Amino acid sequence: MDIKILRKIGKRLRQEIPTLAEKLRGSSPIGKGASGDLTYPLDKKAEDIIFEELEKLNKPLTIVSEEYGFKDIKGGGIKFLIDPIDGSKNALSGLPFFSTSIAVVEGDTIEHTSTGYVINLINGNEFWAVKKGGSFFNGVPVRVQQDDIFHVIAYEAQTPKIDIPKILPLLSLFRRTRCLGSTALDMALLAQGVVSMFITPAPSRSFDFASGYLLIKEAGGIVTDLNGKKLDKTPVGIQKASPLLASANESLHEKAIETLK
Repeated sequence: MDIKILRKIGKRLRQEIPTLAEKLRGSSPIGKGASGDLTYPLDKKAEDIIFEELEKLNKPLTIVSEEYGFKDIKGGGIKFLIDPIDGSKNALSGLPFFSTSIAVVEGDTIEHTSTGYVINLINGNEFWAVKKGGSFFNGVPVRVQQDDIFHVIAYEAQTPKIDIPKILPLLSLFRRTRCLGSTALDMALLAQGVVSMFITPAPSRSFDFASGYLLIKEAGGIVTDLNGKKLDKTPVGIQKASPLLASANESLHEKAIETLK
């Protein structure tokens, strides 16, 4: 998959979505997506843009989207896992931190992710990874944090009163904690070396983390569940799959697993 195709989609999203987000601030959901989460007009518009651009390719492919579910084009083919707006609640409340994530998977499990792409829809920063080809930030190769110091941990807490107590011992080890609200961007920042670790104790879906998974692996990091089990065999789909623990290196990861136990 030529990364230029995904960047073209990202460029259009960057041009149209931020302005629309301002207009739709505080809007009500229009229903539930295939994943079971609430769908907002902004999610639907971003999804429509991606679908339209992928259909222009005129090639057999399968889209797996948070809102629509599965959609075969020309009989189906390689899979495009998309999260049209990762951080919808941020976008609709005026918090300037949300993204789009697109992963290309040439198989039925996450281990077959060949390309991952994440764009910050506020500032246009792009992250992408190519299997066995490295990870990039705006075209510049990136690597994860190299030391084993607990600098910054990013986390997601879908239900704070349940999630935060589970991970509080780990959070307490870090100099700084950040709950930013966009899993794809959190994982991209880890790949870039900006944060040391990312954790979400609630199960995530494959389209939530497929791009981040490849970004981190290609940048030299590690992604597992909270017990250290690899996610390679996670099926591609819209069902909730696994909690996530991502670290810059093995030393940090081992300490995290030990702390969580």
